[in-house]
Formats: sequence, structure tokens, C-alpha cells
Amino acid sequence: MGRKRKYMLENVLYTLPALILVTMVIYIPFVMSGYYSLTEWNGIAKEPVFIGLKNFKTLFAGNTEYIKSLTFTAKYTVLFMVLSNVLALALAVALVQKIRFANLMRGMFFIPYIMSMTIVGFIWKFIFSQGFESLFAKTGWKFLEWSWLGESNLAFFAVVFVGVWQSLGFYIVLYIAGLQAVPKDVLEAATVDGAGSVTRFFKVVLPLLGPSITTCIFMSLTNAVKVFDIILAMTKGGPGGSTYSATLDIYREAFQNNNYGLGSAKALVFFVIVLVITQVVLKIMHSREVEL
Repeated sequence: MGRKRKYMLENVLYTLPALILVTMVIYIPFVMSGYYSLTEWNGIAKEPVFIGLKNFKTLFAGNTEYIKSLTFTAKYTVLFMVLSNVLALALAVALVQKIRFANLMRGMFFIPYIMSMTIVGFIWKFIFSQGFESLFAKTGWKFLEWSWLGESNLAFFAVVFVGVWQSLGFYIVLYIAGLQAVPKDVLEAATVDGAGSVTRFFKVVLPLLGPSITTCIFMSLTNAVKVFDIILAMTKGGPGGSTYSATLDIYREAFQNNNYGLGSAKALVFFVIVLVITQVVLKIMHSREVEL
């Protein structure tokens, strides 16, 4: 019993600092945000004014800017998830083959992921604005002359491209780990049964990649819905507010418009939306794993 108590005491002492930090950084601000969503406060006044559910009524009554930001975030998330997972899986399949410089290429793909997203955004802003202009002068390719950050549709695809480019290496690593964990004897048995490379991939390898696919889809979903840094660095929500994400809209409402009450209400609504979507996606993916 003495040894058991000592073990429990050690567990409590080791985990207590982490619990205190998580409570201070996450749980307390979350509760405070819930309170501020029921108030009208500019962040300067000593005391916020309690107004009840008025901020939520404002949102659900048809706040066009917030709905527009949610629509942009939804489109960005879908396209980001599809492109990042499809490209990462295809590149992972290529990089697990016995080819020269495979390890070097893995490292090259992973380098953008360890870079700051803000720095990546500024780099690609320079490339889209000045780099493409120089390349157009040398090559004459028409697409280099387009205003990638000055037109609404092009700015959307530019932001998606940079987001996928920056995070692609992370998903490649996860898929490579999953591919290397596929049992060799299963592949050999499929080859003996006459399955070709395409059939082997879709009938044997892909079903066995269920856990890796679930992880990558969940990670790409969470990374996409909270997109902020790249947009802030590249377009700042422009042109004409066409690339305002939900997180950027919350930031603008709270810290630029000094409306902490409405900004907190937007954050809570967005939190509930993301919570529901992630739970639905996880349930669907886990059920698919069981079926496979």
C-alpha cells in the first residue's frame, strides 16, 4: 500500500504542472470567452455590459460577413483535404519505392512544414507579386501574368495552393509510415494470386492504410478549419474580403473592431460547428476502418 500511494503521489506531482498550465491557457480563457459572448465590451472599459444572447441573435439574424467567412472556410477545407491527401498519398507511394535520392526528396518535401506559416505566406506573396512577373518577362507564359492575389477566384486558389504546399510533407511522412507497415507476406500472397500492381494497391494496400488515412484526414480537417497565418500574410482577407476565413473574421471583430463580445460569440459558434464536423468525420472514418 505504501508503494502504491507513492506511485499515485508521483503521478499527481508529475501531471499537476501540465494540468495547471492547460487550465490557465485553455480552459480559463474558454470560460471567459463564453462570458464575454454574453456582453458588450470594447476591451478598454473596466467592466463589460451584460446583454444576454443579443450577440448570438445578431449572428443568426444573418450576419453576412460571418456567413461569408464560414463559406470560404468550408470551401477551403474541402479543397485542402482532397488535394493534400491525394497528393501526399501519391507521393508517398512513389517515395517508398527503391529509387535514388528518395530520402533526400522526403526531406525536401518536409522542409516547408517546419517553416513558420507566416514566413511561408510572405515568401509566396513575393513570388505571386514579383517572382511571377519576372518569370513572365522571360517565358511569356500567360498564367504568370494573372493577378493571383488581386482577383477573388485566383486569390482563393492561391491560398489553397500555398496551404497544401506548406503542409504536404507532414502527410507524406504519415502515409509513408503506413505503407511501410503493410505486411510483406500479404503483398506477396496477392502477387501469387495474380493481382497486378493497381489491383494490389486498391484491394490490399489501401484498405490496410485505414488508420493512416483516418489520421491524415482528421489532421488536414483541423489544420484547414483554423487557417489564419497564411491568409493574414498573403491577402489579409482581400481582395474585397473574398479570402476572409472564420478565424480571421473572429480576429478582426475582436482585435481590430474592438468588439470582444461579438467576436467571442463568433468564436463559440465556430467552435461548436468544428466540434460537430470533426466528430461526424471521425465516426465515419472509424466505421470505414471496421468495414475494411
